[in-house]
Amino acid sequence: MKRILVVGGANGIGLSIATELAKRETTEKVYIVDKAPLADENRLSKMESYEFDLTSADYSIFDKLQDVDGVMITAGFGRLALFKDVPESMISTYFNVNTIAVIRVIKHYYDKLLNDADFHCGVMVSIAGFMSSPFFSLYGATKAALKIFIESVNVELDRAGSKNRILNVSPGSIKGTSFNGQKTDLSQTFSLAKEIIKHLEVKDDLFIPKYEEVFHEVLERYHDDFRKEGNHSYNYKLQRLERHV
Repeated sequence: MKRILVVGGANGIGLSIATELAKRETTEKVYIVDKAPLADENRLSKMESYEFDLTSADYSIFDKLQDVDGVMITAGFGRLALFKDVPESMISTYFNVNTIAVIRVIKHYYDKLLNDADFHCGVMVSIAGFMSSPFFSLYGATKAALKIFIESVNVELDRAGSKNRILNVSPGSIKGTSFNGQKTDLSQTFSLAKEIIKHLEVKDDLFIPKYEEVFHEVLERYHDDFRKEGNHSYNYKLQRLERHV
């Protein structure tokens, strides 16, 4: 990948991916599109940043950023909260940012995915999209929708004869990101960023970090008894909330 766009690349794992790519000699340009400005201390010479709100109606900015051979979408948000405590106004915001925005961005680059030329595309989804996730009901729903969208489109790409694929990156919680309102710590995310780039470069369609160590067993438990595993997840998140009270 010589020229890549990172949507949501001003902080968190997106910034880590953008930084790793910008440090490579073979990289020509890393475009960053994010609602938040790219901090001066994080800016490298090969980076070019644009401030853009993904809830906007006009997505023409992506028509102007077509000289790329890769797109990585890391934008998204979630907060631990019971559904009863989520304001109704936030329902559309969750889907607009986490789901609809991703699908709209991919639509702007879909011709490149269908093309014979190599094009690399990845999306930060979540392990929450694979199972029930109490306290994350809306967030999980937005990610489950992305999971099915990516799987379906990848079949369409295959049947169209394209070798390009959309990579679904579905981790659990990631230390060092600003996901929960904390400050980005690149020293904690570079290792994962390198793994994601590796899977992106070989056009994998799914990468679940720590699958063998953690999530293989979790997903098996979920498929064996989704009600029991849902209650286990509820208790786990309740403990997380209590630790932060």
